[in-house]
Amino acid sequence: MSKPPLPDEAVAMLEKANPAVITTLRRDGQPVSTATWYLWDGGRVMVNMDEGRKRLQHMRDDSRVTLTVLDESSWYTHISIVGRVAEIREDEGLADIDRLARQYLGQQYPQRDRRRFSAWIEIDRWHGWGTLKDNTQPG
Repeated sequence: MSKPPLPDEAVAMLEKANPAVITTLRRDGQPVSTATWYLWDGGRVMVNMDEGRKRLQHMRDDSRVTLTVLDESSWYTHISIVGRVAEIREDEGLADIDRLARQYLGQQYPQRDRRRFSAWIEIDRWHGWGTLKDNTQPG
């Protein structure tokens, strides 16, 4: 696995609205994977959750996470990020979920009656495959 910074080609892929799966850890250490929206945010990754989501509690209990992003045009090409949640804060005015919804849906987030929280993931290591294969990886 490589350390940041990510190459320009990887950043260009992460800037798109690709399918992604985030893995958090339960208190007992069991990993839990969930499909998620994400947003590349200047070297970190932002995710957003409804106040009732279990992964929010998992992140508060243990900041270690992984995020795998699949290139929507070729799922063989993907990037897996290993990192930690560096910041969690309430999404005041739903501005962050609206940013995500505009990226994925082209409009603001429709459900406006629940509190939401944003988390920013700092990247410790990353691994690319397919057209983004890290050259240090064996053939």
